[in-house]
Amino acid sequence: MDYELLKLIWWVLIGVLLVGFAVTDGFDMGVGALLRVLAKTDSERRVLLNTVGPHWDGNQVWLITAAGAIFAAWPVVYSVAFSGLYWAFLLVLFAMFFRPVGFEYRSKMTDPRWRSAWDWGLTIGGAVPALVFGVAFGNMFLGVPFSLDEFMRSAYSGSFWQLLNPFGLLCGVISLLMLSMHGAAYLQMRTAGELRQRARRAGFLLAVAVAVCFALAGVWVSYLPGYVIQSAGDVGAAMTPLMKTVSLRDGGWLANYQTYTWMIAAPVIGFAGLLLVAVASLLNRSALAFVGSSFAVAGVICTAGFSLFPFLLPSSLIPDQSLTMWDVTSSALTLNIMFWVAMIFVPIILSYTLWGYYKMWGRLTTEFIEDNNYSTY
Repeated sequence: MDYELLKLIWWVLIGVLLVGFAVTDGFDMGVGALLRVLAKTDSERRVLLNTVGPHWDGNQVWLITAAGAIFAAWPVVYSVAFSGLYWAFLLVLFAMFFRPVGFEYRSKMTDPRWRSAWDWGLTIGGAVPALVFGVAFGNMFLGVPFSLDEFMRSAYSGSFWQLLNPFGLLCGVISLLMLSMHGAAYLQMRTAGELRQRARRAGFLLAVAVAVCFALAGVWVSYLPGYVIQSAGDVGAAMTPLMKTVSLRDGGWLANYQTYTWMIAAPVIGFAGLLLVAVASLLNRSALAFVGSSFAVAGVICTAGFSLFPFLLPSSLIPDQSLTMWDVTSSALTLNIMFWVAMIFVPIILSYTLWGYYKMWGRLTTEFIEDNNYSTY
């Protein structure tokens, strides 16, 4: 296939992997974040844990696959992001450590202090990654303080605390609220009784909160200086980030919606999904609420991706050295081989994931947990 087309295909495929991660692993992170909010008793917390316990590790495969795809398709992005944002990613990693250990050992002892400690650990494991991922996305709109030398070696001059700026924190709050809403929508399908009613109320309130914050972020972005490519080499050939010129323009991040008008579908789908979550939660239509939350998550992420296109990691120090999908990709041969591997294995992953949910589907109750005390999480 044509090299330019391959670059575009892999931008789409990695976007699909990130959306797949947010839709699948997102709801179990949301359940973790809501663990001590919705559940009032130990049995209710075990109900929440068992709705996602058999699936969370399979869902996390999407994150591992996306990271691997970024490493193979955009090695410079992987290098700059994982070295420059080292402490942020390390925080995510340490927060995620609570999940496998917490699921396995939380209910092994009946001591309330033991279980309460692991409940907090699982809450951290769900809430902190959701927050940090949003903060990282938000900082892309502001630019990341890195530069490249003539040998393509990166130098990062920022700090972890610089990431915690007002706009970055707003994006982190959107991410946390959105995945919590997604978790509440999932719990509406998997729980019963008073626990399900609490999930319905939480789903409605969180959908409204996400809609307000998402709209606020959109207005804020319209006033931010956006990055615009002024000139570049042949995008159908091998390039480096040093082969283009970039300028900053007020409202530049919204330029793509004028150039590619079809991209407006992303924020429309995001808001429509949030509306569906709110209405379906009020009408007690749990499956529709989950469909709506899935579309909302996809719409919000695609809105960010479309706004940034073709930038992957803008540089706030030297805008000309920003990383784009045109100038940081691997060779055409690498992208071609990866494409056919993805065409074979992604459907296989989807198939066994859906089979796992099919075999372990059903509503969980506190009575079921108490009757199966030793065979459940």
